[in-house]
Amino acid sequence: MALLEVKDLKVHFPIRGGILNRKIDEIKAVDGVSFSIEQGKTYGLVGESGSGKTTTGRAIIGLNHVTSGNIRFSGVDLTNLKSNRRDIRKEIQMIFQDPYSSLNPKKSVFDIVAEPLRNFERLSKVEERKRVQELLEHVGLSPESIFKYPHQFSGGQRQRIGIARAIALKPKLIIADEPVSALDVSVQAQVLNFLKDIQKDLNLTYLFISHDLGIVKHMCDEIGIMYKGRYVEEGSRDDIFYNPQHIYTKRLIAAIPDIDPFKRQKLQEWRDEVEKEYKKHYDDYFDHEGLAYGLRSISNTHLVALPQKG
Repeated sequence: MALLEVKDLKVHFPIRGGILNRKIDEIKAVDGVSFSIEQGKTYGLVGESGSGKTTTGRAIIGLNHVTSGNIRFSGVDLTNLKSNRRDIRKEIQMIFQDPYSSLNPKKSVFDIVAEPLRNFERLSKVEERKRVQELLEHVGLSPESIFKYPHQFSGGQRQRIGIARAIALKPKLIIADEPVSALDVSVQAQVLNFLKDIQKDLNLTYLFISHDLGIVKHMCDEIGIMYKGRYVEEGSRDDIFYNPQHIYTKRLIAAIPDIDPFKRQKLQEWRDEVEKEYKKHYDDYFDHEGLAYGLRSISNTHLVALPQKG
């Protein structure tokens, strides 16, 4: 059984106007998204800014109201859950995009990492300090770091503090929302490899949200590509990267940079071909509102949003 199952998720935000502030329209930020994640696996949710990927993650963790659809975690329906939301909250944690803005600059590292422990567990001062020091060591930081403040660390170190806070309650699922996009390229690989290492150590399951397909290729087992709140393609890593079918997916893959100077000319030629195909066949892949069609299965693991034949 999958650890997380999302079925036909919709998150719509009302647009209000007029003297009475009545609803006059709505923004369909997420419009019918479905996927599942097996325990210990990493699922990548990919798309450009405004595609709905972050809204999806926030809906799962309970930060956005769900308009309709179903979210099940460990067999429990989260969609309208109220009484046990606190218990489930321990098992789903989030790593945010900007490690600096997600850490309270007025709090010490000790207080930042200890916060979830204080909310959910009853520990003595000695036990609490020991646990925080163990967590910092687990993420590669010195136990003496508890006396410091976020501004005294590099970007990569601050993200490790955020990770220590996220794993403090031993969650089953971590939603990582663009966890390295605010970091220097030289630091990104370190943090990504570290996330993979602790996944093995703690048997973590990741929902990895990103706009960068190069990073997603390195991290994820399965991938869903979003555009304007809908899926355009879903499949295994090999399906997406070695057999892309939707022109939007091809366009994203073509945008991945290559450091090999001998491949740049060939890559640019492929990008030009993809861009021509995108402009020429756009109307074949999207409806009159510029929205993707429903997903169709082209293999056991590969779904693509293509217009119905006939």
